[in-house]
Amino acid sequence: MAKQNKVHEPPFHIVKRPAIATWKAILIRTIAILLSLIVSSVVLIVLTKKSPFEAMQLVYEASFGKYKPELGTGFFTQMFTGRKFWAMLQELCMLLVIALAVTPAFKMKYWNLGAQGQVLFGGLCSVAVMFNLNQGYWATHKWLVLLLMLIAAILGGIIWAVIPALFKARWNTNESLFTLMMNYIAIQLISCMINVWNPSGSQVMGVVNQNTQIGWMPSMIFPESWGMSTSAKNYFFNILIVLALTVIMFVYLRYSKHGYELSVVGESVNTANYIGINVKKVIVRTLVFSGLLCGISGFLLVSGTDHSITTGLDRGYGFTAIIVAWLAKFNPLMMVVTSFLIVFLDKGASDIAMNMGFNESVGEIITGIIIFFIIGCEFFINYRIAKTHREG
Repeated sequence: MAKQNKVHEPPFHIVKRPAIATWKAILIRTIAILLSLIVSSVVLIVLTKKSPFEAMQLVYEASFGKYKPELGTGFFTQMFTGRKFWAMLQELCMLLVIALAVTPAFKMKYWNLGAQGQVLFGGLCSVAVMFNLNQGYWATHKWLVLLLMLIAAILGGIIWAVIPALFKARWNTNESLFTLMMNYIAIQLISCMINVWNPSGSQVMGVVNQNTQIGWMPSMIFPESWGMSTSAKNYFFNILIVLALTVIMFVYLRYSKHGYELSVVGESVNTANYIGINVKKVIVRTLVFSGLLCGISGFLLVSGTDHSITTGLDRGYGFTAIIVAWLAKFNPLMMVVTSFLIVFLDKGASDIAMNMGFNESVGEIITGIIIFFIIGCEFFINYRIAKTHREG
């Protein structure tokens, strides 16, 4: 009689959880954040030999500033008028708008890893207008230069997003690799154009139109009695535009026909075809929208923040935005919270590194630990470990 091979089953296996209560999900995420702070504190103690409370204070002050009683104003007044608070809001909004841009594609399960390239190419198109339209007629029509910069940035972002989408719709190419390669092309194009515009070979563009400020986002005029910082005046319009885009994206995804169609395509292409949705059209249309938002972010970075172009214009947010969108479950309103969390931790970690005599790598390590715990907690929200029941 032939000997039967025994199948050795593991004692435990992973099981998909049913939807858990909201309070349980919040509790799991809170525990994950607390654990990440504990582990980060241990790392800081080992590296700096200083109290973790001092480090946590630096994390807070990096985004909200240090309270100074001698100024004679309230704590919230100092925070609201301070430079660090508005600089933090600006970074939050730049990360948020890129997260909004990748959301429609990811919700459709089109893995767009090319947000970086789309932002960079949009910014390149925008700065090209700024660089060339800076004299004569344009000097007295700055608003028109800004409008042309915005149009150029949007077109650039759309072109860079739609090229992979067309290949995906027509030949079902791998969008992850295609969009990833487009990032490197955009980076090299910027390096090339910097050499053209600045032949010195320094690979640094420098501030464009610094004297005339043609192509610069206008500063907000606050009453002098408010005591608003320069950062508040310079970044206010950027922040306002991004908040408006957040509301528009929420309405678009939740209530529009297009938002419904891309959700159906993401759930099942076969179902979408069965109910008469043109999948190829939805793919291209969705990437046009994503490219448009990436183009706007490139424009805001050029006109409202850097007033120049570099290969690091997007600050690496092209990939961090994916984490923001995923943690928020592709809900634009929740992305405000996740963007704040990422920027708050990143700025704090960088300040810790600077104040304690380390390079920025220490800040990145701390940020990485915290993000690792935040992402890891999603496993316990969506899955559970169950004991295997053995027969006999």
